Amino acid sequence: MTTLTLQNVSRWYGNVVAVNDITMSLGPGVTGLLGPNGAGKTTVLHMMAGFLAPSRGAVTLDDAPAWRNPAIYKQLGLVAEKEAVHGFLTAREFVNASAKMHKLSDPKAATEWALQMVEMTDAADRRIETYSKGMRQRTRVAAALVHNPQVLLLDEPFNGMDPRQRMHMMALLHELGDRGHTILFSSHILEEVEQVSGTVQVMVAGRLAASGDYRRIRRLMTNRPHVFAVKSSDDRKLAVALIAEKSVNGVEIAGEGLTVRAGDYGSFTRALPRIALGEGIRLRKVIPSDESLESVFSYLLEA
Repeated sequence: MTTLTLQNVSRWYGNVVAVNDITMSLGPGVTGLLGPNGAGKTTVLHMMAGFLAPSRGAVTLDDAPAWRNPAIYKQLGLVAEKEAVHGFLTAREFVNASAKMHKLSDPKAATEWALQMVEMTDAADRRIETYSKGMRQRTRVAAALVHNPQVLLLDEPFNGMDPRQRMHMMALLHELGDRGHTILFSSHILEEVEQVSGTVQVMVAGRLAASGDYRRIRRLMTNRPHVFAVKSSDDRKLAVALIAEKSVNGVEIAGEGLTVRAGDYGSFTRALPRIALGEGIRLRKVIPSDESLESVFSYLLEA
């Protein structure tokens, strides 16, 4: 098991603080690095990849420093946000060059495996300059994967991909995470992170604002009302009974069911079955309707 760790890491450029005292530890699985543009995501990824030295703190891969340590690249692959591909090369040539730089015993076989992983085999002998942005992006992912690294870092990996390419790349990241690889990808698009990973590291203005399962993070936000969609055998009777419950801030009767605003997640979810049972009402659906990453993200930006 490979662990990538940041311990009290800061990075500044003159008087500008890009990353401020971040501590995080990443193990096997897929983690989303979420934050608006300018939050410091790229700086964190570059420090993890050994491209930048932290101004303070330590970045380690299995206790080995990332900075000035070329040995980490045996275990690590990086897809940076900015493109760095030579348009006159074919995808096969580009990925094969990466395989040779890693001194793999069979670079040709590794190249074919990596191209197949990103579904670029059919177009592998065309020049990269003829590719769409999504195809170029997949070629770069293949080059980062060619040595089968234990850790894969991706900066905005879905840029330029069409819906089918995005779904395939999401499935690939899931597959690698399930195999025990450590995957960290950055994004400012909530939908991307929500579909690929339930585990997030949320950055706001250079700081780590939240870390963990985004649903758990949302439930810990006790000073923000929680919204539930509820359906039952008698919605009007249940609405009357819920209004008297201390943890309920408001109840609305919608076309199909109730919209309930609760001040405390735990108190409400414990009280609801008890109230329904006491009133002889059968619950048919209880769904937290604001546990999306968007609600978490909006809250953290407001805090």
